[in-house]
Amino acid sequence: MFQGLEHTAIASPDPKRLAEWYVQNLDFRINYFYGGNYFVRASNGTLLEIIPSEGDRAPQQMKDPGIRHLAITVDNFDTAVEELRKRGIEFLTQPTAVQGNRLIFFSDADGNYLHLIQRPQPLP
Repeated sequence: MFQGLEHTAIASPDPKRLAEWYVQNLDFRINYFYGGNYFVRASNGTLLEIIPSEGDRAPQQMKDPGIRHLAITVDNFDTAVEELRKRGIEFLTQPTAVQGNRLIFFSDADGNYLHLIQRPQPLP
């Protein structure tokens, strides 16, 4: 019956600009748009819906309640980090290894937290 997440939505003051950020920096593609909403699709098929926001964003910290980050899987961590550097991405942390996984945090054009992750073994 329940198959899993179909997409995750992010509210943005400028959905088109944020959608284009994902296209330009993470090689997503704009899959569908209507009425100010943009769906962007990653090469593995995952979807983000970017919708118009209302009001001001509250300051956020890494462990505040709620959704904290989006993890972007990569097959070559060092190459992906270097490519993002070339694209002007500023990282929030240094590369880290946790239980064999390699990761590094950064944020998108709206300040949402993301991180790259390369796992030696997929999660069970």
